[in-house]
Amino acid sequence: MPIPAVASLPIRRLTPRDLTACADLSEDRGWPREEHKWRLLLTAGTGYGIDDPDGGLAAACVVTEYGSGERPDLGAIGMVLVAARHARQGVGRRLMRHIVSAMGTTPLTLYATPYGRPLYEELGFKTTGRSEMLCGHFTPDGQEPRVTTRAATAEDLGPIVRLDEEVFGSDRTPLLARLPAFSDQLRVAVDGGRIVGFAAAWPNMDTQVVGPLIARDTATAKSLICSLAAHTDRPLRTDIDIRHEELLTWAKEHGLASVAMNSVMAYGITELPGDWTRRFAPLTVAAG
Repeated sequence: MPIPAVASLPIRRLTPRDLTACADLSEDRGWPREEHKWRLLLTAGTGYGIDDPDGGLAAACVVTEYGSGERPDLGAIGMVLVAARHARQGVGRRLMRHIVSAMGTTPLTLYATPYGRPLYEELGFKTTGRSEMLCGHFTPDGQEPRVTTRAATAEDLGPIVRLDEEVFGSDRTPLLARLPAFSDQLRVAVDGGRIVGFAAAWPNMDTQVVGPLIARDTATAKSLICSLAAHTDRPLRTDIDIRHEELLTWAKEHGLASVAMNSVMAYGITELPGDWTRRFAPLTVAAG
């Protein structure tokens, strides 16, 4: 009996039991395995995949839903991967069409590489912004802003969630509730006893990823980055909205170098919700 084309095989839900297969797929495409990140996404979000008849996954991606109502306010698509041996066979297109259909009228967003953007445009996604990935060892110069920061406590989680919903434009409680265990550091910026920003640093291979980064203003964002950098010897990596020109310039002056540019794309909405002026970096581009 002939083996059916992979593009016609069933799409199924992934679970945390698929973690190794997802990491193998990342490695197949030349990405880091990123098992720590996959574990978060497969528990906080919904994974979709196509099994390869020869073993492992032929394709995978994850959708993280946000909102507190019966229907999500927003769905963030990430980790869209097709095994190299099945590339350019329509597998990724079919997987994305399935997700768009499954999400119905829920607005969608994703970060697209230059390689992936044509497919998303074909499916109706529109570019709404851009982000710049930076990476490097942060080098302080003694002139950094001095907004008060401290390690977050359990009592801070409620205020963090409320601030995040105000800035992000949707409730992300299931994701943020996992942040203390997922990250190596979770710090808050405080003014007059009130939390005016927060940021996490979490391990990803040999770097510490800074995100999410939510802050009242650029000075507060700088202080949070400084405080995270002071508590790790690893290089920092982050993805900053290019509209935050001052923060990007400052970060590059302090040792971080540009690595890549991504397009922020949306489907079903013309602009992302929330307040971009206080949203400096995502937790990960895979979760919006």
